Amino acid sequence: MKNMIIQGGNRLSGEVTIGGAKNSTVALIPAAILADTPVQFDTVPDILDVHNLMIILKSMNVDSSFKHGVLNIDPTQIVESELPSKAIKSLRASYYFMGSLLGRFHRATLTFPGGDNIGPRPIDQHIKAFKALGATVEENNGTIHIEAPNGLHGTRIFLDMVSVGATINSILAAVKASGTTIIENAAKEPEIIDLATFLNNMGAKIRGVGTDVIRIEGVDTLSSTNTHTIIPDRIEAGTYLSLAAAMGDGITLHNIIPEHLEAFTSKLIEMGVNLQIGEDSIYVPQSDDLKSINIKTLPFPGFATDLQQPITPLLTRANGVSVIVDTIYPQRTKHIIELQKMGMNVTAEGGLIMVERTHHMHGAQVSAGEIRAGASLMIAGLMADGQTIITKADNILRGYDRIVWKLNRLNADVRIQDESGVEVIE
Repeated sequence: MKNMIIQGGNRLSGEVTIGGAKNSTVALIPAAILADTPVQFDTVPDILDVHNLMIILKSMNVDSSFKHGVLNIDPTQIVESELPSKAIKSLRASYYFMGSLLGRFHRATLTFPGGDNIGPRPIDQHIKAFKALGATVEENNGTIHIEAPNGLHGTRIFLDMVSVGATINSILAAVKASGTTIIENAAKEPEIIDLATFLNNMGAKIRGVGTDVIRIEGVDTLSSTNTHTIIPDRIEAGTYLSLAAAMGDGITLHNIIPEHLEAFTSKLIEMGVNLQIGEDSIYVPQSDDLKSINIKTLPFPGFATDLQQPITPLLTRANGVSVIVDTIYPQRTKHIIELQKMGMNVTAEGGLIMVERTHHMHGAQVSAGEIRAGASLMIAGLMADGQTIITKADNILRGYDRIVWKLNRLNADVRIQDESGVEVIE
């Protein structure tokens, strides 16, 4: 595991370009194996999750190459094989290979995926969908076996709870199933629309994405004829908006889809941040005299659970007490104890995160338990006086495109070291 070293206190300014969406990318890469031709993605974020997914592709004899934001994948020589458990366990989104392998080969075997530990995230809705499509599912000692020897057939799938992962896996499995599949109570996230756009451009027949009812007419073949440009990462954007409002003297974010961020930007405006929102950019001026706010995380288009941690350090700049309720992952509080080590007035109790104005934060050694907790600590480290050392910084690198380079261009002082203390160029 690597360490992130931050010398805090620098005022930040300049411009930053947001990369492609991590949560799209980790679904699009497994989706690529459904294609009968090579595929190409543009604006792919340079994050660890992409490289781990490429390792998984290689185990199936799928060639891939990644350079300057362009990812080429050739699944035409794909073979069924045991997937590398280390790569599978390193990121939860590897479970999308369940749907794509089931769609391609009518069977899949995976070890139970790992990734961020942010509380219970069962896959019962995924399994329910696979069974509805005609598959049998068995689990033995952490390994999941899914098989549909008679093929997959269109059906009605009602998700008991709104789940991004289950919605995506249902699409991946159903896109080549015979007949028509209807997914009800589907998630509406922009990343799902991005996935459907990619598949439809290859000949899929998916309608209704962005609503709670998705209709899929199965097709026999999928062929790519153009490059798919991945949508901007709204979570990366929200993270930079938070640090810009907390420590910025004027920062412009480029490659933004403002409509994807309305729940988040409305809260910044409510705080008193005078955002200047353009068609595909947002300017954040120096922000003072901020007001406390209340936040409740909800499925899209509500306030994203992935942004409750990055906004927490900013709330210490506000007068009064701010309250966060995470209805998606109530146990997503790994950052609280770590932030307290830095002097932040923040507590988590009874499902509430309460943040009070904090006049002084100091550097400390803290640990990034998962991606967004790490982002929260990173912002706090930029705000704090002195040096902050974030251990397990690989978790930050899993989710943020060229993060060190981008931060240092804004006048931050950030570097990465390996466990022996040797500086690593990211």
